Amino acid sequence: MKLIFLSAVLCASAMLLHAQEKAAAPATAPASSAAAIFDGKSLAGWTTADGKAPGDGWKVEDGVIHLAGKGGDIYSAQAYKNFEFTWEWKISEGGNSGVKYRTHKYDGKGWLGLEYQMLDDAKHPDGKIGAHRQTAALYDILPPAADKPLKPVGEWNTSKIVVNGSTIEHWLNGVKTVSVEIGSDAWKAAHAKSKFKGVPDFATHPEGRIMIQDHGDQVWLRNVQVKEIAAAG
Repeated sequence: MKLIFLSAVLCASAMLLHAQEKAAAPATAPASSAAAIFDGKSLAGWTTADGKAPGDGWKVEDGVIHLAGKGGDIYSAQAYKNFEFTWEWKISEGGNSGVKYRTHKYDGKGWLGLEYQMLDDAKHPDGKIGAHRQTAALYDILPPAADKPLKPVGEWNTSKIVVNGSTIEHWLNGVKTVSVEIGSDAWKAAHAKSKFKGVPDFATHPEGRIMIQDHGDQVWLRNVQVKEIAAAG
């Protein structure tokens, strides 16, 4: 009888200890589901750099954002830290645009950010400068994978940017094209050769708005979504 009682006490103690350990463990922040930051009807949630309404060149047509004329760059109203940004896009013949992220206003330099390049690689002059200026590159810093699956001009591409702590990824049509750790030796070497070498703290700010660039060429975007993610432990 004593043995049965002792076993019961030990079992109850073990269960209590397990419950206490579980309660003490920090909760894991659940990843949010993807949320549209373009409602398909308006440019609600997008502004100029200083918070004003986007320029007239930005149109919304049949669920698509279309830069049809001079409109200026547009920024998400919200700043993001760790996230996945996905969108579909197509560029005009000879066209150039980009999505910048973790944007920050630098003294004497204005608004700068990391950039996912969207380009007519064959016909825009940037495409002839080098792969580090072509579609899916980390603009002027790192080239994309040589086997990137870019669709012809006028066809829709699907792109994704993943930002988690200091890790940056670019994706194009399901293929990862860029992966780099901010502050790594590879990053430092690439940054030192880039047009941003005169900005020592370029891309080190952990949060910023997402920007869609007006580079003077027509560009179309749809199914624009962002998912905030928990930082890598």
